[in-house]
Amino acid sequence: MTIEIKVPPLPESVTDATLVGWHKQAGETVARDENLVDLETDKVVLEVPAPASGTIARIVVEDGATVVAGDVIAILEEGEVQAAAAPAAAEAKEEAKEQTAEAVPQASSGPVKTSPAVRRLLDEHDLDATMVTGTGKDGRLTKADVMAFLKSDDSSNVTPGDSATVAYDEAVTEGPARTEQRVPMTRLRARIAERLIDAQQTAAMLTTFNEVDLTEVMALRSRYRDAFEKKHGVRLGFMSFFTMAAVEALKKFPVVNASVEGSDIVYHNYYDIGIAVSSDRGLMVPVIRDVDQMSFADFETELNAVAKRAQDGTISMDDLTGGTFTITNGGIFGSMMSTPILNQPQSAILGMHSIQQRPMVVDGEIMARPMMYLAVTYDHRIIDGKEAVQFLVTIKEQLEDPSRLLLQI
Repeated sequence: MTIEIKVPPLPESVTDATLVGWHKQAGETVARDENLVDLETDKVVLEVPAPASGTIARIVVEDGATVVAGDVIAILEEGEVQAAAAPAAAEAKEEAKEQTAEAVPQASSGPVKTSPAVRRLLDEHDLDATMVTGTGKDGRLTKADVMAFLKSDDSSNVTPGDSATVAYDEAVTEGPARTEQRVPMTRLRARIAERLIDAQQTAAMLTTFNEVDLTEVMALRSRYRDAFEKKHGVRLGFMSFFTMAAVEALKKFPVVNASVEGSDIVYHNYYDIGIAVSSDRGLMVPVIRDVDQMSFADFETELNAVAKRAQDGTISMDDLTGGTFTITNGGIFGSMMSTPILNQPQSAILGMHSIQQRPMVVDGEIMARPMMYLAVTYDHRIIDGKEAVQFLVTIKEQLEDPSRLLLQI
């Protein structure tokens, strides 16, 4: 029986997707639920599984095309592989292997585990996953593995014409060649750029700063870290302290947890906190919902789960939608101070930075203390400077005396 492979329903507010890479070609056999192709939207990568076992009879839409929900992208012939077709397919596959072996020796054999980001990189450079040795867990191929392979001295690693690289004629120029590479933005990067520009053009953004002494938080974390991990099976990170402190501050200043819709201010009586996460595809902001009802362990467990989905490329649209307030931590990259940009339609975002030992005056004496600069960028259309400053001071007070978090004062 012939089955049409169609683009599945796209997430809400997403109108189309880009077909970024087929994992099967016409004539190849597939198993039920095996991933056939990756579709990239503005926020997530969707996998299209095979609805049944069979053979790809025809590919209708090639890599790079824009598709919408319901588009037919391939034809699947359900059932066992025909006897006549099997030898031909095997012969073609063997010939392809021989041609590959003439260029670059295969580093491994058997199936290679790859993420959507790695598969796209392989497709861009016309590489087979078996050419590259995976260094990740269980032999998983990482983006770093592919980049290292491409940068190796063997010029045959990259097929000519893979990228738009233009070099000056070595006979004319002296010294190393000057090169340029033009690469189109991914849909996610283009969407990020669009949202950042929109935020700057729409909101009246202003940033206020403060600093926090993390001596007590670090002492508390050090004292209970091992017991916490042993009991809950998850490590006690700094993000849970900052998020819980932010939630208490949001309760005191509801307008910071609000959003603007037209000429209305929408106050939210729930606390869905977006946590900025860096991934191979760019910055993502998965949302952890009802944080005010969570314990530290609940929050750390959920944060680990959504961060892993973001890194693996399996995060869903539901994970990325909504949110009433966002926290971003540039400190993990060494940032000392920054002015974060609003994640619209939210009215404020908290920026964390690196922890540094700095001389501080404590009870009339100069002492080295672990200090962090905090920044809150807010929409001055609805939040006054007084509220923004007091909001940040509340977070500072919660962190410098963590017992306040337990007593919610």
